[in-house]
Amino acid sequence: MRDNKKVQALIASRVSLAPMAGITDYVLRSLVRDYSKTCLLTTEMISSEALTNVKDTDMVARAENHSPISYQLSGHKPQMIAECAKYLQKYADMIDINMGCPVNKVVKGTDGSALMRNPDLAAEIVSTTKAAISIPLSVKFRLGYTFDELNFVEYGQRMQEAGADFITIHGRTRSQMYGGKADWKKIAELKRNVDIPVFANGDVVSIETAVQCLEESGADGVAIGRGALGDPSLLYRVEKYLNNGEYLAPPSLEEKIELMKKHLLNEVEFRGENVGVKFSRKFYPYYLNGFQGASRIRGEIVLMENLDEILKKLNGILSQVKSI
Repeated sequence: MRDNKKVQALIASRVSLAPMAGITDYVLRSLVRDYSKTCLLTTEMISSEALTNVKDTDMVARAENHSPISYQLSGHKPQMIAECAKYLQKYADMIDINMGCPVNKVVKGTDGSALMRNPDLAAEIVSTTKAAISIPLSVKFRLGYTFDELNFVEYGQRMQEAGADFITIHGRTRSQMYGGKADWKKIAELKRNVDIPVFANGDVVSIETAVQCLEESGADGVAIGRGALGDPSLLYRVEKYLNNGEYLAPPSLEEKIELMKKHLLNEVEFRGENVGVKFSRKFYPYYLNGFQGASRIRGEIVLMENLDEILKKLNGILSQVKSI
């Protein structure tokens, strides 16, 4: 049975953190929550196969203040996904099923975007999972597998009929991966043809693009992914603008370096120094950019394995920035 009031409460801010494998971990979710107290957080993609075999995983870790939070599952076995969703209810406010990941190793396993070529199986996954849980269920998918297979409207309708309470749609096809430009106007076709809330995803990297996306898509809200990298305040700033028209400027270079330090320290605390430092390297380009010598500095820091050495380097950059 669909609980519209519960869903509306979870997405009241009109902004969500889009799931990104190996990115939207406990630490990044916590950084986003430091700013926005109300946006819908989403975990990174959790394999139902992996979760079935190993229940104690860092991926399911959450803090008390992470609510509202959605846990995203991937897979293609309806009963297995349903059992995992049932288990995750003790952590989650919503369960999301990944039907949009375009990565080869995921698609080859008939997970992610591959499900868009098998709407009957996708519908079975949704109906089986919905019957197993007492919290809202959402799905995330793309415009289609290729430009010749733009089945997003019919697909969304099938997911709604099967029991989905909420949709997030990425405005690209699977074949586009993350290239080209997200087509927000096409999302409007889906919005007109379903009765459940729709969030638009893809290329929302600023307040301006969030507003444009909502205007073109007619969506109920936006899901922000890569735009939050190097700027975990973005979701809060978009919320603030949508709620009362207040425009908050992006973080300065000084603020971004301080954020990078906090991100790094939190990853080290969460994973230990060796793993935490290595895990954090993927985030450096998003924090250290847009200033003279940024590429050289990133090249130096990415080779460092000692936390104190990295912090000393960052503090040196901060001193230079403050003296300008």
